Amino acid sequence: MLEDLTTAAFSPTSWPAAYPQGYAVVDVETTGLARDDRIISAAVYRLDARGEVEDHWYTTVNPERDPGPVWIHGLTSEALEGAPLFPDIAEEFTARLQGRVLVAHNAVFDWQMIAREYARAKCEAPVRQRLCTIALSKELGLPLPNHKLESLAAHFGVVQRRAHHALDDARVLAEAFRPSLRAAAANGVRLPLHECRPLTEWSDRPATPRIGQQAGHGGYRGGSWRPSRKRPACPYPNPGRYEAGGRLKQGMRVAFSGDTSIERDLLEDRATEAGLHVATSLSRLTSLLVTNDPESGTSKVVKARQFGTPIVDEAAFGQLLADVEPASEE
Repeated sequence: MLEDLTTAAFSPTSWPAAYPQGYAVVDVETTGLARDDRIISAAVYRLDARGEVEDHWYTTVNPERDPGPVWIHGLTSEALEGAPLFPDIAEEFTARLQGRVLVAHNAVFDWQMIAREYARAKCEAPVRQRLCTIALSKELGLPLPNHKLESLAAHFGVVQRRAHHALDDARVLAEAFRPSLRAAAANGVRLPLHECRPLTEWSDRPATPRIGQQAGHGGYRGGSWRPSRKRPACPYPNPGRYEAGGRLKQGMRVAFSGDTSIERDLLEDRATEAGLHVATSLSRLTSLLVTNDPESGTSKVVKARQFGTPIVDEAAFGQLLADVEPASEE
C-alpha cells in the first residue's frame, strides 16, 4: 500500500531526479466532444516541480459558432460574443504551457482540443508530454468509486465550487494533483507520461454556423482533420484472429481503444502501412484490440471480452508491427 504523504515534507534528495521540472494543469470547456468542436474557455495553473502553485490564468474564447451545451458550461452566445478568438490568446497560452508537462483529467481530450486550436491558428502547441490524472490515480491505486474529477477531489478533501467552469476545475485538479505527485515521488512511482505530437494538417469545409449567424448564411467555415488520412480499403483478406505468441498477418483487422503514447492517427497509419485493416469498431471479425487499459470498461474492451478477441498493449503492438507476415498468395 502506498504511504499517505499528503502533508509530508520532502528533502531535495528524496525527490526523483527523473520527474519533470514543472507542470501546467489545464482544463478546457468546449462546444462538444467531436473533432470539429471548439474551445470556449481555458484555464491553466502553473505548478513547480513539486506541485506547488506558481500562478493561474483563465480566459473565455469566442468559438465562432454555437456554444453547444450551455446547460453544462453556462457560457451563452451573448457571453462569448466579445471574447477573444483563439489566435488572440495563443501567445499567452503558449507562455503558460511552454516547457511544462500538460496535466489534465482525461488528458488526451484536453490535449487534442488544444492541438486542434493551435493547428487552426497555423501554429504549433508547445507541449511535448502530457500526464492524465486518471492514469496517475490508477498507478497509485487510489480507492476511488469512479474516475470522475469530483471523486478524486473528494478523496483529497478538495472542495469543488463550480463544476464545469474551467478555472475552478483547474484549481480542483491542481490541488488534487499535488498530493498525488508527492505520493508518487515518495513511493518511487513512475509517472504515466505520454508523448504529444502536434497536429499540422487542416483543411476547410462547411461546419456549424458561428455565433450570431444562421445556418446557410455564410461566414464561418469549419474544418476536417487530416484529410489525407482517409485510408483505402485493405487489399488483403482477413486471415482471422491474432494468436498469442504468433505474428500479425496482412489483412488482420485491428481496433484501438483508449489513450496511446503515440498519437492515434500516426499509430493507425503505421498499421495501415504494414498491410493491416484498421477498424473503427469492434466485431466478431476483429483480429486484435490494442489498448493500454484492458480493464477500462470501454465498449470496445467489453465487446472484446464477449467475443474472445485477443488484446495487447501499445508496446506489444509496436513490436508485432516490426514483423508482419505477408498475406497468403491466392
